[in-house]
Amino acid sequence: MTGAVRLSLVALPLALLALAQGFGELKFQRLALGYRFTEGPAWSKEGAYLVFSDTPSDRLLKWVPGHDVTVYRTDAHGPAGNAFDAQGRLYTCETRTRRVTRTDKNGKIAVLADSWEGKRLNAPSQIVVARNGHVYFTDPAFGEQSDHRELDFHGVYHIPPRGPITLVAKSAGRPRGIALSPNGRTLYVSNADEHNIRAWEIDRNGEASGERVLTAKIDGVPGGITVDDKGNLWVAAKGVAVYSPEGKRIHFIEMHDLVSMTFGEADMKTLFLTARAAVFRARPDIE
Repeated sequence: MTGAVRLSLVALPLALLALAQGFGELKFQRLALGYRFTEGPAWSKEGAYLVFSDTPSDRLLKWVPGHDVTVYRTDAHGPAGNAFDAQGRLYTCETRTRRVTRTDKNGKIAVLADSWEGKRLNAPSQIVVARNGHVYFTDPAFGEQSDHRELDFHGVYHIPPRGPITLVAKSAGRPRGIALSPNGRTLYVSNADEHNIRAWEIDRNGEASGERVLTAKIDGVPGGITVDDKGNLWVAAKGVAVYSPEGKRIHFIEMHDLVSMTFGEADMKTLFLTARAAVFRARPDIE
């Protein structure tokens, strides 16, 4: 580990400077505050804006640089993870309807997945879309969701651009965060119960194989994950743990209430973080 910084996101002022050895200076800016539970930040490259979920309030919210946060959509069925594809369409995991949807640029919503082998999904959580249109999402069950399960496992799924949904993996532990390497050839999934990150190799057809544990014994409960342009994996758990593509922890920032993260803005190097009631923006200066 090259250094550590301890921060409390809820207590952060509008802007805070924190020196992180090996990672330069981090400046945090609070974009929004006062939500019930925020997660699933996703950056639209085409539209140059951020979308995130306020899950208990059934809302998707939108932030455009230089403007206040606005409501993107209400009655969003307990939205969790979000992602945009290369065409600017929004993909959302809906925990209450137990489905994955896609919203086109005209606002039309299509259901992409809601069942597996005739049984309803548990509660889709986090999602990622490859540049070639292949979609991957996690399907755990937490709290009351476990009382209504029809499947006897927690899953990771693949939705190809054409053809039926396929199962990447199933487990007793609950998969949570999901991300792809910059070249799209490696799929990463965090597991909240096993405290690890698993990885799969992705072939030209979008199929996953070669499952392995990339890193184990993660401190805290790993949730949302994202990847920077150097291929480093950022994990929201007991703070932010940063791992090299080989699975070595290279940095750690101790934080509280962190849920999920994504990179965005024009160069895709700005880090957006959701922390329960708040949303933050940070600009890592990675050496």
